[in-house]
Amino acid sequence: MRETPEDLKELQALLEASLSRSSPHLRSIINTERTLTAEQLARVLTGMCTLALSTVTAKGEPRISGVDGHFLHGKWYFGTARDAVKARHLAARPAVSAAHMRGEDLGVFTHGTVEILNPQDGEPAADWPDLLAYFKDFYGDDCFDWDNDVVFYRLHPHWMTVYAADIAKLTAASQP
Repeated sequence: MRETPEDLKELQALLEASLSRSSPHLRSIINTERTLTAEQLARVLTGMCTLALSTVTAKGEPRISGVDGHFLHGKWYFGTARDAVKARHLAARPAVSAAHMRGEDLGVFTHGTVEILNPQDGEPAADWPDLLAYFKDFYGDDCFDWDNDVVFYRLHPHWMTVYAADIAKLTAASQP
């Protein structure tokens, strides 16, 4: 778990606000008995978590694809090839939706906008050196041409909710 107390406080506020402004139907499925706290979520979402990422074409048509998601500091991080169609979509229209699901046990649903962390032109995000060290450690230092092959994003969520069928089972499996 890489979250600071401030990260967890912000994430908890987001989770509570998102659920409170959700439809009655969604709240009948995801409620206090079937969701995780920010701290529990940070403990469960470690390592690489496959995300279904939804972008939009210039014509407004939805596109979905898979990405390696990393949950760090209460936000999703992911990368793709610089020449990927989704990279073009994200450069033009940074609004996305992402879902991470583990069968019927866990669902994390997020809407927000992405920030490019390592642009080819311009200054990278201030925390890019630390994030790059994390990604190189995870994938291997020589896995990519880190400057030219891949672009990484941070998803700034404005809505996030979590479904957990069996909280005790999920949290027990994530204990150190």
